[in-house]
Amino acid sequence: MVKIGDKVRFLHEVGGGRVTALKGKNIVLVEDEDGFEIPMLSTDVVVIGDEDYSTTNVVNAKAAMQRQASDGRSIKAMLREGVDDAEPEGADDEDEVDFSKVTFRAPAEERKGGNQLSAWLAFVPIDIREVTHTRFETYFVNDSNYYIQWTYLVAEGNSWTLRARGEAEPNTKEFIEEFGREELNNLQRVAVQMLAYKRDKPFVLKPTMDVQLRIDGTKFYKLHTFEENDFFEQKALLYTLVEHDRVARPLVIDAQQLKEQMYRQTEADKAASAQPADHTRVARQQHQPIVKRRGDEDVVVVDLHIDALLDTTAGMSKGDMLNYQMDVFRKTLAQYKDKRGQRIIFIHGKGEGVLRRAIVSDLSYRYKSYTYQDASFQEYGYGATQVAIK
Repeated sequence: MVKIGDKVRFLHEVGGGRVTALKGKNIVLVEDEDGFEIPMLSTDVVVIGDEDYSTTNVVNAKAAMQRQASDGRSIKAMLREGVDDAEPEGADDEDEVDFSKVTFRAPAEERKGGNQLSAWLAFVPIDIREVTHTRFETYFVNDSNYYIQWTYLVAEGNSWTLRARGEAEPNTKEFIEEFGREELNNLQRVAVQMLAYKRDKPFVLKPTMDVQLRIDGTKFYKLHTFEENDFFEQKALLYTLVEHDRVARPLVIDAQQLKEQMYRQTEADKAASAQPADHTRVARQQHQPIVKRRGDEDVVVVDLHIDALLDTTAGMSKGDMLNYQMDVFRKTLAQYKDKRGQRIIFIHGKGEGVLRRAIVSDLSYRYKSYTYQDASFQEYGYGATQVAIK
């Protein structure tokens, strides 16, 4: 039995010294001639003058070495972990922590001005130096003091598919997905739904938000569309979802708002409309659809740009122009209503999207049996809708 003060030598290596301390049952500290304390297993030291080379002692020493090897821990590791062989087997380790039960959450950091909601959908090229070949990453950027539950959806015809969902902590950005150029055709129409709140404190209630966006695929091939920004070290393409509590213009149609916009007239408009017929505000020209032959069928193309329909718009309000464009749209559909399968292309342009929303509203409520979709991007870009008569 090794005791403090015993002079020992090491059994399996050169060296030795005097025992200065006992650590548990099996570890001793041996001070060598240079004053360094060396931790050793008690079975690896031999008291000088009482050496025991019996078979039993040798077998015990080898067994101790095997235990150490199978344990995989060095003596220093055992010391750091506070191994104490004198402790009863199976006893609980009071220092061990079950992290699965830890419920502490650091409070979210807030910033001045962050109580107004601002969020963006960001597309970041992985290698902007190879913009024509690189893949992209999509992020949800939360630039506010609110937690935001979000869903990211893509349109497939008239239905939607959930692509990702998550929770963005205040003033952070959340990775959504990585995609290649082959996916751009599937991302032409996306929607982000958002619910904002704070934890463990009162807050101003924000309305739930549903923002639909048209993603211009051609921008992903142009280097200048990716710009410096405050959220990423590299350049990115950002689409605003909400900024300073103002939600980005959605593609969904508010029927009441559209009706008000279409039929709103100022007092000046009313006065102008009361003038005699010989003081007509605008000279209208007869507008005829263009018929193009494609394969075995004729496709009707109608340009609804106001300058293609009228010689002049002098004295007309925006509501008057929209009403006239919608009148041409409806008359065209009435003209071809008996031609089942007839395809008609209405060119409305991008602009602010008011005319397109009015067309989609009519197709959704007045012409439910007709089908519609975006017209060929190569021929018309994002500014045309194709309608099929059913």
